[in-house]
Amino acid sequence: MADTVAESAEAPAAVRHAEEVMGTVFSFDVRGGDPRTVKAALDEAVAGLHRVDAVFSTYREDSQISRLVRGDLTVGDCDPEVAEVLELGAEAERVSEGWFSTSYEGRLDPTGIVKGWAIERAARRLAEAGATGVSVNGGGDVQLLGVPGPQRPWRVGVSDPLRPGGLAAVISAAGLTELAVATSGTAERGAHIVDPSTGRSAVTDLVAVTVVAPHVTWADCWATAAFAMGSRQGLRWLESLPGVEALLITAGDEVRCTGGLAARLG
Repeated sequence: MADTVAESAEAPAAVRHAEEVMGTVFSFDVRGGDPRTVKAALDEAVAGLHRVDAVFSTYREDSQISRLVRGDLTVGDCDPEVAEVLELGAEAERVSEGWFSTSYEGRLDPTGIVKGWAIERAARRLAEAGATGVSVNGGGDVQLLGVPGPQRPWRVGVSDPLRPGGLAAVISAAGLTELAVATSGTAERGAHIVDPSTGRSAVTDLVAVTVVAPHVTWADCWATAAFAMGSRQGLRWLESLPGVEALLITAGDEVRCTGGLAARLG
């Protein structure tokens, strides 16, 4: 889990909103821009999240994904976003060499990529509307765009999975116009991450993997894949990805980091 750290009074007036959707809470912190334009974009972004839930939910019998799995629809019959997400999922599976998958128990299930994609899409909608700083946090995965104020970078606190209420690190977006932070682990939802090679819960030495990258769509996928790999293989693989840094915490309270993560702490 991650939380955007509050900024000082020098920051522009913020538009904040929390929305329950997709089984979690999406929190918006939007700075700058024309207030009416930004508010309209926020309403559109929130409506878009509910639309994503209606299209992609595997719990709704009438969702396009459920109908696609049953064979009632083809991909061509679905909204264009379905093909987009499935293409992104295929790319994530390719890059992770199968450690990330859009299948569960032999059935299509793209939920592992949908949330990150939805977070990023909502954030970019607000930036396109003229907001100068955007933070969208969906269940602890965060997309940051722009800045919250003059000389004030976004900062994100990463929860310590072994010490409830504590922080394992604070990530700073200083010097960047876009940054994402995503965490996969067992602290909040238990053993929910699946090892694609066995179809069962991933059993590794890790309790959490936090990935820092420009896009939360990918950061979320890479955190999930690295968790399933375990700390040694996961760290080596994350080190090989351009523009990606990570923090891995084992059940034995050992912290392992990619070589460039120190530059993003603060």
